[in-house]
Order: sequence, then C-alpha cells, then structure tokens
Amino acid sequence: MKELIDIVWNNRDLLKEKKYSDAVKSTLEKLNKGEIKVAEKIDSKWIVNEWVKKAVILFFPLMEMKTIELGPFEFHDKIKLKTNYKKQGVRVVPHAIARYGSFIHKGVVLMPSYVNIGSNIGSGTMIDTWATVGSCAQIGKNVHVSGGVGIGGVLEPVQAAPVIIEDDVFIGSRCIIVEGVRVEKQAVLGANVVLTASTKIIDVSEKKPIFYKGYIPENSVVIPGSVTKDFNAGPYNVPCALIIGKRKESTNKKTSLNDALRDYNVSA
Repeated sequence: MKELIDIVWNNRDLLKEKKYSDAVKSTLEKLNKGEIKVAEKIDSKWIVNEWVKKAVILFFPLMEMKTIELGPFEFHDKIKLKTNYKKQGVRVVPHAIARYGSFIHKGVVLMPSYVNIGSNIGSGTMIDTWATVGSCAQIGKNVHVSGGVGIGGVLEPVQAAPVIIEDDVFIGSRCIIVEGVRVEKQAVLGANVVLTASTKIIDVSEKKPIFYKGYIPENSVVIPGSVTKDFNAGPYNVPCALIIGKRKESTNKKTSLNDALRDYNVSA
C-alpha cells in the first residue's frame, strides 16, 4: 500500500483507478482499527509515517458529501463518524464526536469533545469537555486532556510531525498545543499554557535558565509566562512556557496529577 500511495500522491489522476483508490481506503481502514499509526516511537525516537498522512489527505477527494442523521441531529460532511463504542470498550458521553480514521483504545473516556481523523488515543485517557484533538495527533496512555484544551492538527507538510502527547501527561484547562509540539511522558501543564513550534520554553527551576523549543521534557511542571521581545514599535511581552520544577516521586500514576500542580501552588 505504501508504494501505491506514494505513486498516486504524485499523480492524483490515478485516484480514478480502483487499485489506487482501494489502497487509500484500505489505509484509512487500518488507521480506523489502530493497525497503523501516523507516527510511532521506535528506539526512543518518534518517526512520522509520511505515506499514512498522504493517504489521509487523498481520502478526502474520494469521499462525497453526505447527510448524516443522528436522531434529531443532522450533519453534512464527507467523513463518517466512528461507531461500535461498546464493543471497543470506550465510554462516549453525549455530545462527543470522533471521526472515522481515528483510533480510540479501550478504556478511553470521551466527554463532550471532538476527535479528528488520523489521531490515536491511548488506553485510560480522558478527553474532557469541549477539548479538541486535531487531525493525526498522537495521545498516549493515561493522559488527562482537561476542559477546553486545543490539540492542533498537522496534515501538511506530510513530513511534519503531528502533535504528540506521551503517556501519563496532565494538560490543564484551556491549554493550546499546536504545530507538532511534543510533550514528553509524565509532564504536567498548568492552565492556559500555549505551546507552538516557536514558543520559548524556559526551565527556570535552577539558578540559570535552560531554553527548549518544540518539546516539553519528561516530568516537567509547566506554567504560562511571558518574555520581552523587541519590535519596531518597541518592546512587548509575548507568551512563553515556564518549567518551574519536576514532578515529585510522590506524584505517581496512582495519584491525581492535580497534586503535582498543587505542590507548586498552580491552578489546574
């Protein structure tokens, strides 16, 4: 399938031929069943499966707009919704929506939220009320994505990594994580942290600051902050993320991740 996807990616007219359109549809079905992923960790390094992202993009022109009726609710879209949650062992609270082509592992709880195509959500994770999980985002096991969190989607360029949230992470209310940022395992983000590819991430827990960009190191406790930047009109403060410490050993997987924030007197 990878070879067929790469060929049709460079010549979209081939989508009219059955073997190529079937390859795209088969790839999406495997994504939907969790048999393949857009990105995976191999030997401690995250690898993007570009051909899978290509298939997701190619899937849209193959689909026709259809009316989807759910009781009194009506939608008009190209992509159908996921079904059979009981069989998959997933709790879905009205009005949670997950699109076909995403995969949700057993034990996940979806509060009223939105999960987009290509994303993968690990077991034991909760996607809380009005949180959004963008296209191709990878969410690990036992993650709490709090209310109103925005996890961005990354489809193009195809070589770009999606947003990746590793295992046992706590993401506080109204955080925004976009542009392929990676949050490593057991990190804790306080409310309203904004992370983009260009956001300055500063460890201020020691005497001298340590700067990061594009990822949050594992076990970090993070709060929103600001730094001064010079513009033509003068100096202004822009958002940054401050690492104020590490999760303590007493805050483990069996303890509410809110406790890690309480240790530093930070709201969740």
